Amino acid sequence: MTPLRAVIALCLAAPYVAILWVGSYSAENPALIGVPFFYWYQMLWVVLASVLTGVAYKLWQRDQRARKEGAAK
Repeated sequence: MTPLRAVIALCLAAPYVAILWVGSYSAENPALIGVPFFYWYQMLWVVLASVLTGVAYKLWQRDQRARKEGAAK
């Protein structure tokens, strides 16, 4: 596994680990605009997961281009 592919895997795995580890966010405080931590933490990960998936996609494209250029030589 190349370092770039390891970063891609980390980008894709981070949201799953963060959401599946419920003990880390099963609390009411700190509240944000009256919304308990339990809820806004999960909604924050919806946005973060989208960003991380986009980053992983762009890195994957870069990796595939590099492999094509390497194979063409």
